[in-house]
Amino acid sequence: MFDHPADPLSSVVTLLKPAVSISKMVEAGGPWLVERRDMASPFYCAMVEGRCRLQVTGRDPITLSAGDFVLIPHLQSFTMSSEVPPPSHMPDLPLETGPGRFRLGLPEAPVDVRALVGHCRFGTPASDLLVSLLPEMIHVSGQSRLTALVPVIHEETRADRPGRGMVLERLLEVLLIEALRSGPASTLPPGLLRGLSDPQLAGALHRIHAEAGGTLSVSKMAKEAGMSRSGFFERFRKQVGRAPMEYATDWRMAIAKTLLRQGGLTNTEIALKVGYGSASAFGLAFVRHEGLSPGVFANKDRLQN
Repeated sequence: MFDHPADPLSSVVTLLKPAVSISKMVEAGGPWLVERRDMASPFYCAMVEGRCRLQVTGRDPITLSAGDFVLIPHLQSFTMSSEVPPPSHMPDLPLETGPGRFRLGLPEAPVDVRALVGHCRFGTPASDLLVSLLPEMIHVSGQSRLTALVPVIHEETRADRPGRGMVLERLLEVLLIEALRSGPASTLPPGLLRGLSDPQLAGALHRIHAEAGGTLSVSKMAKEAGMSRSGFFERFRKQVGRAPMEYATDWRMAIAKTLLRQGGLTNTEIALKVGYGSASAFGLAFVRHEGLSPGVFANKDRLQN
């Protein structure tokens, strides 16, 4: 059985099923530079001490200072360096100085930067779709709840205690939610968070996430928002980045893909859970959305995992 919270942000993060893949304390001194390519993983960094430069491919460089937190839900490649990079621009190879602890820069240079860095993975087969609902990057300062969570995740990653996997999953869920809701709504790009910050759209987004198996219509959501159908449609598309029923279909298919991976339910049972009256109607919608049938998707996913 798949149950998800009705709150849209919580339901997306829960469905993502985050898990830690790497957690490390990075210490650096003097000029240094690290470059990573083709990573395709969620990334977060909490600055503990000092300042450094982060350049994510396709974005302007930013300076990170002590107390800053960065979350990138889908990181492809980046360069991280001292404020003044090495003249040669040749990447350093991190030196492991202890479990989960790495040193950058000249060994004799005093440490002037400390950062807790983590990479995680998402366990859902719908990760690309769900990540597309989130901002490309969150960068905030002075968020004590965030900077307190990262050391706990780091400590739990290093330990081998009973329940470690579940504890880490819950900690990462809290970290993601805290990070995603910490940025000012006015600076957010179109997406779920910007839609939730709009009082006229928040109710519709809650309905879509809470009633994926119910009957959804633009007219009904517009009426509940106190808007005309056309006005609601345009506002939703502008703030969320896709049309209302397109968003609803994306969310339903994210749930369907998760249920297909879990197994144990027939296509008819899954159809009813995601708002389709029959297995055939669900199958046609799934093919239109994914380019393959539910059965083929489930078999392919099973072979890959």
